[in-house]
Amino acid sequence: MADLFGDSDAAAAESGHRPLADRLRPRALAEVIGQEQVLGPDAPLTVMLASGALSSLIFWGPPGVGKTTIARLLADETDLHFVQISAIFSGVPELRKVFDAAKLRRRQGQGTLLFVDEIHRFNKAQQDGFLPHMEDGTILLVGATTENPSFELNAAVLSRAQVLVLERLPHDDLERLAQRAEQELGKPLPLQPDAREALLEMADGDGRALLNLIEQVTAWKGNELLDKTGLSKRLMRRAAQYDKSGDSHYNLISALHKSMRGSDPDAALYWLGRMLEGGEDPRYLMRRITRMAVEDVGLADPQAQAFCLQAWETYERLGSPEGELAIAQALTYICLAPKSNAVYKAYKGARKLARSTGSEPPPKHILNAPTKLMKEQGYGSGYAYDHDAEDGFSGQNYFPDTMARPSLYEPVERGFERELKKRQDYFAGLRAKRKT
Repeated sequence: MADLFGDSDAAAAESGHRPLADRLRPRALAEVIGQEQVLGPDAPLTVMLASGALSSLIFWGPPGVGKTTIARLLADETDLHFVQISAIFSGVPELRKVFDAAKLRRRQGQGTLLFVDEIHRFNKAQQDGFLPHMEDGTILLVGATTENPSFELNAAVLSRAQVLVLERLPHDDLERLAQRAEQELGKPLPLQPDAREALLEMADGDGRALLNLIEQVTAWKGNELLDKTGLSKRLMRRAAQYDKSGDSHYNLISALHKSMRGSDPDAALYWLGRMLEGGEDPRYLMRRITRMAVEDVGLADPQAQAFCLQAWETYERLGSPEGELAIAQALTYICLAPKSNAVYKAYKGARKLARSTGSEPPPKHILNAPTKLMKEQGYGSGYAYDHDAEDGFSGQNYFPDTMARPSLYEPVERGFERELKKRQDYFAGLRAKRKT
């Protein structure tokens, strides 16, 4: 099935069997469960249909939330001929046939709504092929993608289409879908309340998955009501949606990083668990957690970086799953460590300053002079050896002579950096005295 209420295959049609998802296919947009953000009273699709100005669209959302169903119903609402293709199975020859048929249909006064499933699978040239047909009105394009359109679709396509985000179905919408299924089947699900809740959780926001699970449950023999334990023995929990190279990968690592930065170990451990359950490489996680210690904890707790490296080494020695506890320990440690990005900011400031000052030479007094010519040129002249100076600090200038002294590192009043700030202020005071 290609969508939440997808077409049954040819064999099923011939045998007279219609899958539950097909039988529950909405016949109007008002029957679609969920997606109020695009179908509600003042939502984009409602406004477009009311004004008679439906534009090309990109539906971005997880599987089983109704992307194809809504596209099909939009065609019905606007009297457009509905054509569905999949980028997985279609190439240039198939696209030419679709466009030629749409042109013929247009000459006969019939518009075409072309629904392209998995549109991100088309390459740049194939995506560009849609543009002239979108511009001259031959087709109204509705694409569906589970990947972030910003990264996967051409800017030219995005500029001609409105992106609408479809969301995974929340618990209440899944319950409404289950009730609709019970009405269609003419009987309640043979589940106790805790098992019913578990069934909704197994669907993980995917309406199509829920209907498939319900179909399995109602096919079981026997009249007893199953509890949660009995259900879990017969059904496997649906694997969480997680693509280690896709959008969810970056979303979850961002959630983990920001939870750590916000000093919330409970949230950070939750996102860590989500990524590990999704099959993420623990070494990738350990590398990112170590980077977090460097960027967000910094010198407020100099031990944080060492703690992460030790945890990384522990994981390498123990492997999974035992070594994953060391990853959790490192994450918890840096969550609760004092935070400072002072060095991170100073480093970025230094790089920016280095780019803007080009090839400014160092002051000659801090250059070595291994040859007579270099000494004659003033290299090393006037250098003050700090160990010979009062307090072991000469206070000399080490920036190019043409530069005003910048202030790059500004330690915070947290953790160990509070001590570093005292030291920095001490040397700044000595430097000011040496100048006078």
